[in-house]
Amino acid sequence: MPDATKAPSSIPVGVDTTRASIARVYDAALNGKDNFEIDREVLRQVATVAPQVNDLAWSNRNFLIRACRFLAGQAGIKQYLDCGSGLPTAENTHQVVQRLIPDAKVLYVDNDDVVLAHGRALLEENDNTLFISADIFNPEDVLSLAAEHNFLDFNEPIAVIQNGTLHHYIGDEGPQIMQQYVDAVVPGSYTVIAHFFDPETPEHSAIARKMEEKFVHSPMGSGVFRTRKQLLELFPGQELIDPGLVLCDDWWPDGPRIRPLNQVEECIAAAVGRKL
Repeated sequence: MPDATKAPSSIPVGVDTTRASIARVYDAALNGKDNFEIDREVLRQVATVAPQVNDLAWSNRNFLIRACRFLAGQAGIKQYLDCGSGLPTAENTHQVVQRLIPDAKVLYVDNDDVVLAHGRALLEENDNTLFISADIFNPEDVLSLAAEHNFLDFNEPIAVIQNGTLHHYIGDEGPQIMQQYVDAVVPGSYTVIAHFFDPETPEHSAIARKMEEKFVHSPMGSGVFRTRKQLLELFPGQELIDPGLVLCDDWWPDGPRIRPLNQVEECIAAAVGRKL
């Protein structure tokens, strides 16, 4: 009888299949193959209060693709610090930006065991992509390692990406974490953030808090839904690119909306900020 904890692909050495992984839960939500039963259990638990929970991941991923197209195609950004890269999926950051700027550099950062074991080789596709292992919630560590590798030029603009990551930081120091990243880059640099969102309306706040309760008390152990005021504090010293902080699906959608957003899609927001 097959092992129910196994993903369809082989298990990389050192990966614990008895503990949920943020990267693998996200992979499961995107219908990926690099996840295990414990990761899918997280989604099943949240689905008891929000059946469309997978749409959080799709809204997050699709926003990232559009934001990267903007940064490379409109802003001309050639350097990217992608914090919490997660497992490779369709249209990773480097694939989007290098299609528009072939020599754009992308430095991926993650410390998830499954990403270290399985994702690194797939993300380091060419000389302009590099993966380093560090805790993205420890900017000093990330920036120190980035400097050691001398891969990005911090005298030129850099896009710092925290897409679907900061809601896994349980503490209140998110603004301070982002301040350190912003302080490290030059004016004209950008910040990309997508984050679980509490809209503070009776209907949507209720579903946001129910999802938060399930995420935080699931085998994953994190997933905080923050308010508009709290999310704006993650963009210190920056101007927000139009349309500002909005739902992920409302940030320059690819076309006209032909169906209304569901409750889950109303609970993830995003913005792109530019350092003044």
